[in-house]
Amino acid sequence: MGRLDPPSITLQNLSVQYGHKTIIHALSGEFKPGSLTAIVGPNGGGKSTLLKAILKLIPNVTGEIKFQHAIPQEVAYLAQQNLIDRQFPLTVSDTVALGLFRKLGLFARVSEDDKKAIQNALVRVGLEGYENSPLEALSGGQFQRVLFARLILQNSPIIFLDEPFNAIDMRTIEDLMDIVNEWRQEGRLIVVVLHDIDLVRDFFPETLLLARNLIGWGKTEDILTQDRLIEAMHTSRTWDGEGIHHHG
Repeated sequence: MGRLDPPSITLQNLSVQYGHKTIIHALSGEFKPGSLTAIVGPNGGGKSTLLKAILKLIPNVTGEIKFQHAIPQEVAYLAQQNLIDRQFPLTVSDTVALGLFRKLGLFARVSEDDKKAIQNALVRVGLEGYENSPLEALSGGQFQRVLFARLILQNSPIIFLDEPFNAIDMRTIEDLMDIVNEWRQEGRLIVVVLHDIDLVRDFFPETLLLARNLIGWGKTEDILTQDRLIEAMHTSRTWDGEGIHHHG
């Protein structure tokens, strides 16, 4: 990655609205340099919305989002419902090569070095020999490995993953978590939306627990307590969409 100052992202009073509905209310905190943070919380609690808000992909965001030693365009972002159409006639290699887009632009030729980098990324994710396979021939787990190979080539200082382990097998999850841990050791800032609390406890040092309001943000063992998880569920159920809680 080769950068002197590891990046951080600070949020100050961040709110997001859809129409009259408040999706995230007055969130403040910091994704610290080199941190590996899970965002957890009830469905509809604003987890995916938060990633999109930080990346300026959605309107009606208020408050301050401050990138230190990076810009939003440098973030490698893996969306939840990935935007690649699996029926589209791309091979595995073509798809991984998209990770070079920021470096090469749209029409530049892929050099021999780039081809080696693509090959190395496929080896790293366990897909050696799949270079010319069409996307539609892959299982869900294999497709997710392809997308991680693309992330490897993006070589970004900040990585956002939105539910990257949905509907894939445990072996693939473990292999991809090895890659996430390597990124962490390299000093990248990594933020992952997850719903598997056990996975978070096993692998993620920091947790942001979000139920439209911030329930807690800090060391995972301090945040994922029974009391806080109950508070998150209760907050989610009693939210009226106007940013007001009804205590029952």
